[in-house]
Amino acid sequence: MPEFVQDVLTFAREGFAEVNAVQGLVIAVIAALALSNWSRLFVVAVTAVLAHIGLDALVPVLAEIGPFRIPEVLEPWFWRYVGLLFVGYLIAVGILFAVKRVVIKG
Repeated sequence: MPEFVQDVLTFAREGFAEVNAVQGLVIAVIAALALSNWSRLFVVAVTAVLAHIGLDALVPVLAEIGPFRIPEVLEPWFWRYVGLLFVGYLIAVGILFAVKRVVIKG
């Protein structure tokens, strides 16, 4: 059992590390501002993941440094990356929403 808990914590730590960059933090702040209730956290996290993946594909085009590339959805590493992003956004948006609730009530 402790190995399973350690694996879950490692996955959560890796997911938060994926989100803890400029692009991820900007998306998380916007998602936390859009979040109105704790029950919507999962939906907002999924939306943030979709925005992150979309920006990953569009940033090279917008910066004129590369072509548009469709994500490799058939590769297992892509779905692990999506899972990491989802867990990371759950943590980041949850923390930012908690801070937002404390600041607004205080």
